[in-house]
Amino acid sequence: MRPNAGPIQALPSPHPFNLKSLTTLLAQNQLRLAAMAKMQARHDPGPAAAAIGWPRLPRSAGALLLLGLSASGGLALIALSTTGAGELVVQGLLALLAIAGAFLLFGLLVGYLRLSERVAEAEMVKAVADGLDNGLEIVDQHGVALYRNRALQRLTGRRVGRHATLEELFAGEPDSAQAFFRLNRAAERGEPRDEEFYADSGPGGARAGRWLRVGVRPFAGPLAEAREGQRLTLWQVMDVTRERTREIETVSGLEATLAFYDSLPQGLFAVTPEGRIAHVNATLSQWLRLRTEPGRTLSLLDIVPADGADLIRAVARGSQGRATRLELDLLREDGRVFPAELVCRGHGPRGIISALVLDRSAEPTRAEAQAHTEVRLTRVFQSAPFGIATADASGRIATANAAFMRMFAVEGRGVPSTVAGLVPDGEEEAGRELAKALERAVSGRTAGAPIEVFFGAQRELARRVYVSALGSSGRAREGAVLYAIDATEQKALEQKFAQSHKMEAVGKLAGGVAHDFNNVLTAIIGFSDLLLQTHRQTDPAYRDIMNIKSSANRAAGLVRQLLAFSRRQTMQAEVLELGEVLTDLSALLNRAMGEKIELKILSGRDLWYVKADKTQFEQVIINLAVNARDAMPDGGCLTIRTRNVSERESLKHAGAGMAAGEYVLIEVEDTGVGMTPEVMGKIFEPFFSTKEVGKGTGLGLSTAYGIVKQTGGYIFADSELAKGTTFRVYLPRHIVENEDEIAQPREKKREATRDLTGSGRVLLVEDEDVVRNFAARALARQGYEVLEAGTGIEALEVMEREKGKVDIVVSDVIMPEMDGPTLLKELRKTNPSLKFIFVSGYPDDAFKKSLDDDEAYTFLPKPFTLPQLAAKVKEQLAE
Repeated sequence: MRPNAGPIQALPSPHPFNLKSLTTLLAQNQLRLAAMAKMQARHDPGPAAAAIGWPRLPRSAGALLLLGLSASGGLALIALSTTGAGELVVQGLLALLAIAGAFLLFGLLVGYLRLSERVAEAEMVKAVADGLDNGLEIVDQHGVALYRNRALQRLTGRRVGRHATLEELFAGEPDSAQAFFRLNRAAERGEPRDEEFYADSGPGGARAGRWLRVGVRPFAGPLAEAREGQRLTLWQVMDVTRERTREIETVSGLEATLAFYDSLPQGLFAVTPEGRIAHVNATLSQWLRLRTEPGRTLSLLDIVPADGADLIRAVARGSQGRATRLELDLLREDGRVFPAELVCRGHGPRGIISALVLDRSAEPTRAEAQAHTEVRLTRVFQSAPFGIATADASGRIATANAAFMRMFAVEGRGVPSTVAGLVPDGEEEAGRELAKALERAVSGRTAGAPIEVFFGAQRELARRVYVSALGSSGRAREGAVLYAIDATEQKALEQKFAQSHKMEAVGKLAGGVAHDFNNVLTAIIGFSDLLLQTHRQTDPAYRDIMNIKSSANRAAGLVRQLLAFSRRQTMQAEVLELGEVLTDLSALLNRAMGEKIELKILSGRDLWYVKADKTQFEQVIINLAVNARDAMPDGGCLTIRTRNVSERESLKHAGAGMAAGEYVLIEVEDTGVGMTPEVMGKIFEPFFSTKEVGKGTGLGLSTAYGIVKQTGGYIFADSELAKGTTFRVYLPRHIVENEDEIAQPREKKREATRDLTGSGRVLLVEDEDVVRNFAARALARQGYEVLEAGTGIEALEVMEREKGKVDIVVSDVIMPEMDGPTLLKELRKTNPSLKFIFVSGYPDDAFKKSLDDDEAYTFLPKPFTLPQLAAKVKEQLAE
């Protein structure tokens, strides 16, 4: 054979088939194939070979190569021992194998097939794990170690058996016991956890100490998948000595820096965005005599007054990284002030504020004696409770005290640097007036009227600015001085006073009108009753009379609402437990709300008692509930809550005019459309309504307001558009001194006596002729002898003429010449036991104070019906 033949040596065609030479040829081809594969791997290892060190052959190609080599060897052996026809079969098989070898060789040459060693994935993972610096250990649920890497042996310094645990390996370390106790508990629960402890000895028993971090975690991987049903745990051990050393060095450097700050002769402090003091150096702490208590947290308000704290925040916010000097009085621990000068700087828009504090409390030295007066004036300037600032002729603010900067550093703005910057956007008119005032002052003319500047979303913050000339008339262009006063509270009080005065005026008008209407309605209702007694129900005029009486009663209801608003209605106060009242009222409220609105009544536990008119209180709740229903046209939720309010909690509403005390709170909250601030300012005014014409009288909330006020309580409202409205009614707590007070309102009232006839002499005193005429005819029909008088003077003349032979007196309260209470006092002089009934459109509280406390009388409010008058007279004569 030729040594430089092609890839596969062919047999010479002229010679016969030689089995020995064929076997030799196959062996030679296999050797050439292997040599070519190695050469290809050496020159073109491929990506897999570069990673592992040898090209990788697919499993199918490797198996095929192995099968070909095996088959070739087998056939060669068969050929050596076979003759005759069997050689032809063997020759055919060898030819097929030679073709397969040719194709395999071609695949290797073009790079489609590669030969390499196969490295197991588990061996790769093990090699990587052994190369880590951290110790790893995988244990089963019985604590038996399934795997430990070499780093763990290096960290522990010794080889151990499979059943030895990490806790045993570090058993000699004092701090390891508690750490491994917590780690074992976490491993049992399947939770990840890390612990650090200090080991006195190093690897192999060395004396050098070190910090170790041991962690435990549930293990998930191929090994865990292979052990189905078993819980495997991964333990990690890491040497963190370098990390801890760096931390200790950092802390040591920080402590050295803080020690340096503490030794400075100036005070230092830093404030977080939340207002917490992050650091105070020893100098400032000594100046302010702060107590050093473990765990004590200081806030900016602990060392600076509230207005000073706001000023520091405003200055730092607008400083843009520049330092700003302020003169403020700090607060010492004992409550005294500490005059200081602050150099403040803000770090970022919402970052930490740092401040350098200089002591201004020391007495001036002799060298500073001449400047002592200036120092005192500066202190007065800075500590003034109103704002003071100076401006040059161009309008630039030269100096400003703390109060001035605080007043105008609002709405997220920094301290203005010019007079024009004092005015916010939208206050152009005030800006023009301020510019004119500055020009007038700079020119040396007298000061004009103050300028009011408003801030806030609703312009609720008011500042009143006075501008005066800074120099004398001979120094015209020197500048101006500005004085600023916070007029916010004054403006709020003015608005409240105006609103209260308006409500009081409307209330007086409504009360007067209601009183006159009551007299008219009493006559209409009374004569209707007289006509009804003379007509049968089948009479055509009977229905007309009933309509007249019904309309009069409806008008009487409107009059009662007016009297309720003016706080002049008759109140029949009784001791109430509001939880029971609301429970009884819930059925009526559910019907009034309808199906679209959910009603929730949440009564507090152990509610205190209140003293109020039950009927009027129910009217308040109904009015508020109906108002809430109309605010929820698409449905919603109405919640009524009750609870007790302590005296301390009531102090929160002192600014709204609420007296300190104990109250019972009733909250009526809806999820309706809400109200605008403009509407909120008018909701308690009579006849004010946001409903369509004909769908409301505008007296619902004004009536509730009057009833609550007359009871001695308070009513407030909070509302937000698209979220709802909440009304809060505070009724004063009533201390029950006698248990009979509680039982009395629960007793059923006696039914009116059906027989209203009687006998006796009645003196009727009424200045309204129609009312007196109706009342006299009504009583005469019941069998009484009626004596009439138009005034108190006439009543005395009648009593003198009749020599006091009168059984009872029915008198109006307000009359010309002599009113009802005066008439009662005069009659008591000659007849102390005389029965007396007052009738009036005003409540008895209006005249009770003009009578003695033990004065006996009965009261009948107007308008009244014929049966009510007859029943009241018969009731008094029967006693």
